[in-house]
Amino acid sequence: MTVPVKDLDQAITLINAGLSYRTMGTQNMNNISSRSHTILTIYLTQKINNNEYLLSNVSFIDLAGSERIKKTHSKGIRLEEAKFINTSLSALSNVISALSSEKPDKHIPYRTSKLTRIL
Repeated sequence: MTVPVKDLDQAITLINAGLSYRTMGTQNMNNISSRSHTILTIYLTQKINNNEYLLSNVSFIDLAGSERIKKTHSKGIRLEEAKFINTSLSALSNVISALSSEKPDKHIPYRTSKLTRIL
């Protein structure tokens, strides 16, 4: 979703609203553990003169940490969250490995998860 803002106060209000949707939870290793990835992209438009604009975008990404299920003893919803988190981080790792490969014609698996498609 893209929402235009005119000033810093509007931007902070919007960021706080987005953070309220962030999933946090308790598991055996942490009292407050991020249970979701968060991506915030800010698109900036600066008017240079009557017909020229400078366009920029900045992305802030907070990835939920992977976890060893045996150590956290996750069960139920926390176990399902951990599986999704670990799967998406593995997909991201595969993309990074493919990009850093010395074989430039190798397939880059961007479409294997929602996270890698967005990034």
